[in-house]
Amino acid sequence: MHWLQSPDAGGRDFDLDSMSADPGLIWIVRSEEGWRVGSSLEPGVRTSPVAWDLLVDEIKRFVHSVREGVVALGIDPTFIPEPGDRFPHDRPRGE
Repeated sequence: MHWLQSPDAGGRDFDLDSMSADPGLIWIVRSEEGWRVGSSLEPGVRTSPVAWDLLVDEIKRFVHSVREGVVALGIDPTFIPEPGDRFPHDRPRGE
């Protein structure tokens, strides 16, 4: 969510930065055809390209699911940003 909420969202690629995960565990890169998602767990495997709007919707769904899972464990989810409806840039620059 921090990536989507940043002023340059959609203008730069994403690589999960977490103290509990190895670098590259999740990455999102822009290509000429759209955005692709992959993981260091499956080198060489990536999604088909998707449009920015679809990518944002899927990230929001994922974060919502994680927040629900954290609540189910009895943990306050406030440390995970909520997937809001609006972001500084609804579409990547240049589109």
